[in-house]
Amino acid sequence: MENTQIKNKILEILKQDKRLWNEEQTELNQTLLLDLVEQIDEAVIGLLLQEESLRDKFFVKIKDAYVFKMNNFKFFMEENKINNSYTAYKNRIGLTDGKRFLKDTNDVVLDFPYKDCVLEGGQSSEEGMDTYFEYEEEKTKTVKGEKITEEAGYKEKQTKRKEIFFNQVLAHDEIDRLFDEKALVNWKRYTKDGEVSVGNIKRDEDGTIKENLIIKGNNLLVLHGLKSQFARKVKLIYIDPPFNTGKDEFKYNDSFNHSTWLTFMKNRLEVAKELLRDNGVIVVHVGNEEASYMQVLLDEIFRRDNYLNHITMTTNAPSGFKATSAKIFSTANHIYIYGKDSLKNKLNKIYIQKDYDSAYKFYLINPEDDFSKWKYKSLIEVLSENEGYKSADDFKKDFSKTVINEKLSEFAFKNKNQVFRTAAVGGGALIKRNKTVLESKKNKGVVMQHPNEDIENFYILNGEMIVFWGNNFKNIDGNYVPAQALTDVWTDISFTGIANEGSVTLKNGKKPELLLKRIIELSTEENDLVLDYHLGSGTTCAVAHKMGRQYIGIEQLDYDNNDSVIRLQNVINKDTTGISKAVNWQGGGDFIYFELAKWNEEAKEEINTCKSLDDLVKLFDTLYEKYFLNYNLKIKEFKDKVINEDEFKALSLEEQKRMFLTMLDLNQMYVQKSEMEDKRFGISEEDQKSTNQFYNEK
Repeated sequence: MENTQIKNKILEILKQDKRLWNEEQTELNQTLLLDLVEQIDEAVIGLLLQEESLRDKFFVKIKDAYVFKMNNFKFFMEENKINNSYTAYKNRIGLTDGKRFLKDTNDVVLDFPYKDCVLEGGQSSEEGMDTYFEYEEEKTKTVKGEKITEEAGYKEKQTKRKEIFFNQVLAHDEIDRLFDEKALVNWKRYTKDGEVSVGNIKRDEDGTIKENLIIKGNNLLVLHGLKSQFARKVKLIYIDPPFNTGKDEFKYNDSFNHSTWLTFMKNRLEVAKELLRDNGVIVVHVGNEEASYMQVLLDEIFRRDNYLNHITMTTNAPSGFKATSAKIFSTANHIYIYGKDSLKNKLNKIYIQKDYDSAYKFYLINPEDDFSKWKYKSLIEVLSENEGYKSADDFKKDFSKTVINEKLSEFAFKNKNQVFRTAAVGGGALIKRNKTVLESKKNKGVVMQHPNEDIENFYILNGEMIVFWGNNFKNIDGNYVPAQALTDVWTDISFTGIANEGSVTLKNGKKPELLLKRIIELSTEENDLVLDYHLGSGTTCAVAHKMGRQYIGIEQLDYDNNDSVIRLQNVINKDTTGISKAVNWQGGGDFIYFELAKWNEEAKEEINTCKSLDDLVKLFDTLYEKYFLNYNLKIKEFKDKVINEDEFKALSLEEQKRMFLTMLDLNQMYVQKSEMEDKRFGISEEDQKSTNQFYNEK
């Protein structure tokens, strides 16, 4: 068969794999094809194998098996390149890792950085001190008999780092059992009566788990473990990932560069998408550093036509910060909202409270009379009379503009159904009522209504429609207040004064409960399932709990007394902070906590806690006797030679730790469910039973 015929046959066969083609199925992505071939992609190899002519050309039969001649195939494709091959691929705007488009890579970033320090600052000394900024309210103290007031604002502080994350990247051909279901341990149920045994895991009629869950472990692996139970079950995913500020002084995290951050996000977003319902929503909260790239990444994963909104919000005022940059100080955060299928998704209508609008400057004197007899005055005149003044001018002389506006606002609030403005009539409304509008312009001061008017309370004055202030009022959290429809610029939610929400503290990472309340209201109904896989101090789950939503929270880091478990216990015990008053929170409910069973993860933690090379050397025997090490590690050579070389000793302690970490088999960071009965892992029968119950197995 001639090369042209073989090439055409390859194209014909590969049409069945939509990954390799543009949307019109006209151009082959040859770069991606060769990548998949190198990865021995089963789908691609299977298609080539099923066609006899291609099987004879690119496979050799050894006994009962066919062996793929990869190099022959790659050479053929390079020598017979498709003309104008995949122009859309070459010219498309997308994200790259420096070599390939990110969309076409299968690499995995396993770890993620220490959240607090990524946001503000990083490693500042050999002793492990981290710089961060914490907001402090204005306070007064007495020094030598004199009162000194300290201005409110963000103050620079330092703290000891507790965890270190080397962001290791696994190439596709290194991934073995990484995403297999894992053993789950340390099961606990928390209720108003405290910690109790888990008992049976509640499920609905369809078999879906109906429990609130807090899961400790690597979020990528947990997300993959959730697929069998929660695929297409989640209504809202909210994440507040590391912002990747790119601080060079963050030495523990210097490998978490732009492309690694994008790969890290891509890995998790792809599996998160599988968990969303068809009408589900994902909300991603990022800073300026990666905002533009995040939107492109979300376009690629969730498709551009599923974009719903980009929210811009301000976090804090610049007061209190040191002027350390020539750049304009940034307080902007960005929230991207995508639907899994925008045709099936509709965000709920949300209203927010607004201030008095001075355009509402008229007061209806006799609302009980027929509209044709209505009389009105300016609002300032009526207020002046009520305050005992003969004229508005006299009233204005005694008060500042600020006080007058406050009084007008209060008066308008109390008399909202008599306070009004006029607005132009336009569009179809004007066409229908044009005759009445023209007549009204000739009869100044007379209220009219169009003959046979079919819209209630549509009145016309001086050629314009009457709009009452009371029409703006909505019930928000039990209060009847003036309101306006929510826009995509949020400036009404403060990030200051939230330090005590939930009675836990998370420096530089905590989000206001009001923010999560709004996002949950926008996208869910009661009992819907909410997921946050960058949980931090637990704001998302705390708010979901108070609002009657089911939730799953995933977190790997330790926050001691400030973590989500402590916070949710406070919620159950009638926490009064945050949104508690707004939703009339009375306490109650429960949640289940469990962890991925660590294995090589324990080894990593032991390596990270070493204080010197001597500690690392002493640990080495334990590493190769107890844990799973990389198959290509030459243990004896490393132990007898490498760690004793002057060159190795000259490395910094962190570089030495990094070398030790590369010994670990990253596919074995946690115990596989299929191996949890092995006694060396020490997993109790009770935890094994709960694990099987979670995966719905007997």
